[in-house]
Amino acid sequence: MTTATADTTTKNLYLTEDLILMLLNEESGFFYQVPGWALNCTVAGAAVAQLSLMNRVDSDTESLFLLDDTKTGDPVLDPILAEIAGEDERHNVQYWIERLAPRAESIIDSRLERLVEHGILLHHAGEFWTLAPNMGQLDEYMSSRDGSVVDFVRTRISRVIYENELPDPRDMIIISLVNACGVMGYIFELDEEARKRVEFISNLDEIGRSIGNAVTQSVAAPLLQRPPLTKPVPKAPLRDLLFNKHMREGNLPALFADLAAKHGPVFEMTPPFQKERTIYLASPETNQWAHKHGRMHFRAKEYFQRLEEIYGVSRSIHSMDGADHFRYRKAMQPSYSRESLTNRIAEVQRNARTHLATWKVDDKLKASSDLRVLMNTQISPLLISTETQDIINDVIDYKVRALNVGLLKVLPNFMLHTPTVRRKAKMVTELIERIQRTHTPAQRLGKPQDVADGYLGLNASDPQFLPESDLNVPLGTMLMASMYLGDQLGLAMYALVSHPDLYARVTAEADALFANGEIDGEDIRPQNIDVTHRVLMETLRMYPIVAMAMKHIMNTCVVEGFELPVGARVVVASTASHYMKDVFPEPLRFDIDRYLPPRNEHLSTGYAPYGLGTHACMGFRWSEVQLALNMLMMVHYFKLEFATKPPKRIINSFPSQSPSNKIVFRIAEQRHELHI
Repeated sequence: MTTATADTTTKNLYLTEDLILMLLNEESGFFYQVPGWALNCTVAGAAVAQLSLMNRVDSDTESLFLLDDTKTGDPVLDPILAEIAGEDERHNVQYWIERLAPRAESIIDSRLERLVEHGILLHHAGEFWTLAPNMGQLDEYMSSRDGSVVDFVRTRISRVIYENELPDPRDMIIISLVNACGVMGYIFELDEEARKRVEFISNLDEIGRSIGNAVTQSVAAPLLQRPPLTKPVPKAPLRDLLFNKHMREGNLPALFADLAAKHGPVFEMTPPFQKERTIYLASPETNQWAHKHGRMHFRAKEYFQRLEEIYGVSRSIHSMDGADHFRYRKAMQPSYSRESLTNRIAEVQRNARTHLATWKVDDKLKASSDLRVLMNTQISPLLISTETQDIINDVIDYKVRALNVGLLKVLPNFMLHTPTVRRKAKMVTELIERIQRTHTPAQRLGKPQDVADGYLGLNASDPQFLPESDLNVPLGTMLMASMYLGDQLGLAMYALVSHPDLYARVTAEADALFANGEIDGEDIRPQNIDVTHRVLMETLRMYPIVAMAMKHIMNTCVVEGFELPVGARVVVASTASHYMKDVFPEPLRFDIDRYLPPRNEHLSTGYAPYGLGTHACMGFRWSEVQLALNMLMMVHYFKLEFATKPPKRIINSFPSQSPSNKIVFRIAEQRHELHI
């Protein structure tokens, strides 16, 4: 199969792919929601119908029967064909749809991958899909009458419905399937005449009619739509939390791994000083479930509501879900891309060197606060084109306090109103005013777009979607990137200084890269910085900055056989699997060879340092480059060692995991001169 082009015909698409394209809702980046069993039956029906179109099976009112058991060459269809061929007794179409329905999820995954491979769909971070740009020109669809891929399936179907075009068998089947699962009215505006036309077409083709009826009848079976038996969620006693050694060490991923080992992948616990029921998901399997299905069942609104009140906004990207969240991410993604950083890599290095030039031999560096400041020398120009070194600590301190009060609720409300905190809150206002002063049209003319430009541009283009009154969160918290990246760098340097052999290998890579002066963005690729890259990967496994995500359940769901009720709070402990022995053997050991073949321990949903699903970190590619660049520069120009013996508790857990400021490095040697 060749990559999709304008002359690729629709016969190269399977019916299941046509169905997926029909169900795609580009506004939300996902698919029109069909109840789980209904979708499974519809997908199974499409697979059976494909075998019919390929003359492998046929049906009548009584049964589905085999015509030809010759393999199709398709890894999805051939096992189904073999199963049908291996059955001695004949069964009707409904029987086969229900029998094959459990395969639906793997069929969908396979077909989505194929649509991406052939350039028809784009897959975005967070499990979003959109039609590829060359597939998105409706003029091409409407002018194309030759059945090409450019003649998008939805346009073909609309012609059949509204223009009374004679449908071919595959379009009859698609109309029958989509009509059977009940979403035709969401895709097209159907008046009475159009509805009659849909019903008429659905009954034209024998196999399509049989499958449509079978899907409808199967969907109507209530016992099949929801598991009749679910297990009670185990309750973990509070003592299991309070007396756990990893809790005392501040290592939340390891704590959650221990709790899951004792109570299973789904368990309930009420955190200290809180009354709200909280259910925890902690395993590679629950990671996979949350990544793929969380958007239909979880929402973030309640969790972020208090924080948004503190900042005086009605909503933010953190609390959005569904179509609005997808639109927000899609609009801002270019600003957070890897390319937006690598295109300015020379500027980033100059700013970093300017700050590194202030470091002297015997200076002491705190793993958290000092490396946050180093990161801000680069982040501030990149994100907001504004000088902020004088206020960065106050802005971060205020956000940390707001998170602890508003999100985690580990501090009482009055802690937001002390004189010191009120002074720091004014620095957030000062930050926003500085951004606005430096982002007038005249001052931004001819300059590379930064992230603040992206937010202000979104406000200008659609002030209802992102009103000026809601800019306080994106603008006022943008420098938190300096905190998160600085903290992750601090933990990476802690790991590196703790392992002198790795320190020497990373230094050798850095010296080779900087041998000819500055490096460019293409140099910072895993193949060029193999050891550095794997050190960072292992740091992200053992010391991830974001260990979990908190949400509320908006639709009842069943996860690993446990029913999660509406209204309960859920913690997706995505990094718990980082400390599970069956996923990462010897999880307490810092081992960068995990990421080499044949081990490849990271190639699963058990490795999730950037979160999961629709709310996964949007700038993770950016952060990978920036962390690597700073680590390489630090070891190239300086030799670091511990100034004092590191504390037993190296991590502060709240509001995010960060290195203890009791981890202090000493500059033992300046290895190369800094040219500014």
